[in-house]
Amino acid sequence: MSEIVTFTLNGQEIKAPKGDLLIEVAKRAGIEIPAFCYYEGFSLQAACRMCLVEVEKMPKLQPGCTLPVGEGMVVHTESPKVVESRKSMLEFLLTNHPLDCPVCDKGGECELQDMTFRYGAGESRFTEIKYHENEKQWSPAVYYDPARCILCYRCVRVCDEGLGVGALGLTYRGVHAEITPSHGDHLQCDECGWCIDVCPVGALTSGTYRYKSRPWEMDHVGTICTHCSNGCKTTLSVRNGEIIRANNRDRSGINGEFLCVKGRFGFDFVHHPERLQSPLIRRDGQLVEASWKEALETVAAKFAEVRARGGKFGVIGSNRTTNEENYFLQKFARQGLGTASIDHHRTGDVPTLLDALSGKTGALATIGDLYTAKAALVIGSDLAQQHPLIAYQLRANFRHHQMPLYTVTRGPVREDQYSKRALRAEPGAEMEAVETLREDLAKHESLTIVFGDSVKGDALRRLVAFGDSLGTKVQYLCLVDYSNSRGAMDMGLLPELGPGYHAAESAGMNLDQMLDDASLDALWVVGANPLERRGLASEAAFVVVQELFLTETAQRADVVFPAASAYEKSGTVTNTCGEVQRLKAGPRIMGTKPDLEIMGLLAKEMGLNLGIWTNDKVFEEIRRTVRGYNVALPVVATGGAAPTMPVNGRVLAPASAELIRSDGDTLFTSGSLGRYSKMLSSVMEAPGRLYEEKPAK
Repeated sequence: MSEIVTFTLNGQEIKAPKGDLLIEVAKRAGIEIPAFCYYEGFSLQAACRMCLVEVEKMPKLQPGCTLPVGEGMVVHTESPKVVESRKSMLEFLLTNHPLDCPVCDKGGECELQDMTFRYGAGESRFTEIKYHENEKQWSPAVYYDPARCILCYRCVRVCDEGLGVGALGLTYRGVHAEITPSHGDHLQCDECGWCIDVCPVGALTSGTYRYKSRPWEMDHVGTICTHCSNGCKTTLSVRNGEIIRANNRDRSGINGEFLCVKGRFGFDFVHHPERLQSPLIRRDGQLVEASWKEALETVAAKFAEVRARGGKFGVIGSNRTTNEENYFLQKFARQGLGTASIDHHRTGDVPTLLDALSGKTGALATIGDLYTAKAALVIGSDLAQQHPLIAYQLRANFRHHQMPLYTVTRGPVREDQYSKRALRAEPGAEMEAVETLREDLAKHESLTIVFGDSVKGDALRRLVAFGDSLGTKVQYLCLVDYSNSRGAMDMGLLPELGPGYHAAESAGMNLDQMLDDASLDALWVVGANPLERRGLASEAAFVVVQELFLTETAQRADVVFPAASAYEKSGTVTNTCGEVQRLKAGPRIMGTKPDLEIMGLLAKEMGLNLGIWTNDKVFEEIRRTVRGYNVALPVVATGGAAPTMPVNGRVLAPASAELIRSDGDTLFTSGSLGRYSKMLSSVMEAPGRLYEEKPAK
């Protein structure tokens, strides 16, 4: 444990670990030391000099962002000398800074504006004409105004250190100095937009938010990103029913302030002109608009008729619908329609992992565990492209704790930059390469193994046996693709497994078998697009689709219900680590309904008693009946991530490894949903490719 020192801060006696930075110790004590260049978790810059403090017996003012606390120090953060220094620094910063606060997008959120109100001079001694450079557009997502830039270098550091991209640097000197992309006049990076959010002034602005609003004019709704499975919190800024910005500046989620391009800019599909806003019924071979009443009556009558004559049903669920919707859907299928043929697009072999770990505790890693892991092994995934938060956590662990990392992938990945050993192996052949790391891995106090969809079935059991043989503590993380891929499995969207991985009373057809069955009578697809890559064998099947857009599957449907997206409804989702988080409704799109409401109305129309179909009531039932989901409600209700208790027993169902297929999404693709995001498709890096050669760092 670190040595504890005692010192005086503004007359208050403070105890803190020796060597901690004064700016952080002061923050913990509730005392603000202002700074523009300092940013928690990244290298120290000491460039802005706003954090200067007075330390008794030291001849000069000291930068609080680089000053470690020591025994007996006496520090003043608001002495007359300090206040005068800050006033002078602000006067220098404003020498060439344009006074365009009324039109600057940072107005109301600008740190320079705040400090000027607090310390600034009433007038400036500098009367020369301000040096000016015109604004530049680096990409559709990021604009840069050199005149506003105060050269704090936050953007450079988060891009270089946090993401390992190094897309920004500094050119010229003196008054001409400005931040410049590493590739000429444009960005070539992850387009994550983090540089915009860390900018303390209005130098970097967002392509989606420019000149649209002020922060006090918007409603800010914290929810979970609907794209990948990492479970990042994203705060949607909604004005007049339109999402115009997303960020997580309050660091309220498991991701802190981090968001990838999809979490920060990939919300625009919500307002795409092709959104479905009315039910559609097929008449004379064409889908035409109909009322909700007519659409519900049509589907209810057909489902009742098929059930009465013992016809074949197929039900395909979604990786993006909520836990409540997935649970109710499987209940509807099994109890209401009398079919066990229910499945979804599987992207990771969680059931086999849970079965292989039977009897073990603490063997599943959380997002937080990735930052504290003593060593990590990544198998079969391009993390920076497919799972950006997980990649960020591992990189932060390496930067702060020098964590040893090992990678086994089929091609170059960004994690190679700091891996102790980076090996290449084709999908399905990774275990041979992993075996060569045995001696290195066994040396570590503990190990976290992160693996993708190519490690499944027998290979996954072999991986767990390998971990057991190392003689060290091992945690596992099975990667899945989408925001609720893990929840879909937990809730029982599997023909052989019910909720909580209990063996189903009778196994039905899996997804592939449903699509290949020429005798299928009815197919109900909720939030999925299985016909994007293949056809439906049954030409006579009655197809019902709940969807946001007229996808390939919706075009084949007999009835289409317009559904609300994850950003427009409440409920819970479970990330790839098994952590439950709450969705909160932001905007509402006229004419759409949440999938749970559609299913509830359909059950009512059919005269089925499946229980009350509100989010709270269904989640209560989930907590009572689904193993591992009796989570702490206050954690979920207040926006936290509540880890589920993993199944600690055998999962008695045959493995279906051939059904596990990742979509292989990149940062700029998101299944069929990605095509409807203008921002994701407009950046020059889109759609991106996995396992590309990355520039050395």
